[in-house]
Amino acid sequence: MTVPGLPMKVPAEGLPARVRIHEVGARDGLQNEQATVPTAVKAEFVRRLAGAGLTTIEATSFVHPRWVPQLADAEELFPLIADLPADLPVLVPNERGLDRALALGARRVAVFASATESFAKANLNRTVDEALAMFEPVVARAKAEGGHVRGYLSMCFGDPWEGAVPLAQVVRVCRALLDMGCDELSLGDTIGVATPGHVAALLSELAGRGVPTGALGVHFHDTYGQALANTLAALQHGVTTVDASAGGLGGCPYARSATGNLATEDLVWMLHGLGIETGVDLGRLVATSEWMAAHLGRPSPSRTVRALSHKDQ
Repeated sequence: MTVPGLPMKVPAEGLPARVRIHEVGARDGLQNEQATVPTAVKAEFVRRLAGAGLTTIEATSFVHPRWVPQLADAEELFPLIADLPADLPVLVPNERGLDRALALGARRVAVFASATESFAKANLNRTVDEALAMFEPVVARAKAEGGHVRGYLSMCFGDPWEGAVPLAQVVRVCRALLDMGCDELSLGDTIGVATPGHVAALLSELAGRGVPTGALGVHFHDTYGQALANTLAALQHGVTTVDASAGGLGGCPYARSATGNLATEDLVWMLHGLGIETGVDLGRLVATSEWMAAHLGRPSPSRTVRALSHKDQ
């Protein structure tokens, strides 16, 4: 249960009045869970997230089932939630994935690029430039269909094989994604190694190279406990879109002991305390994450979920 009057709202200067949360729990979260969740449960999860006030909910991924068996039911899931009054972006790895998504009426799609050669090879079996070339017709066709395209960019702040990633390297791929027609970009801290100064430096570099801050979202993992601090640094630089996963679902397969995605509840607690509007009902969101945790058979790693769920015990 939420506590009346808490968190106390104490606004800070220089922050946006409203933040759009890009909820990734149903896709990025569940695809990294060991258990495969039944389609009906996934659909109910998305419906409950929408009921909690989330307006952008990444629904699923149209990748080959061999690579992501947890999301093999994309064709069955999407029609069950297509009527919701929320944006339901889906991940498409290539033109075949786009065909499948468009056939079901999806008009918000995402492609998944890498800022480093090592991760591009490991995740896409291509070089960075080969992957970008693969995405060009995907983005062009999606835009021709009147769609909205998000470009995910992984390893923006560090790579498990290459270590530190030069800012210019990240900027180059960001510019390439925007130039091919992506409407927005999500800067991914895939292994959770970013710190606030690094975030500020990258955002300043991007702005200096003509990348509009309004086109950027941030996607932080909490491996080293820096996700909220990094989010605040991004907000201070004008970012108003933040990716998060309900209940902290999902893990990072590239960093030992990684705690996975920033929990949506932890993000909402901070934003509401800062007086920033999200449109999210925290109580309903916590209840939704508790419900999903029960289906997964383990407690939520979200500190806020744990704190609020114990208030009346």
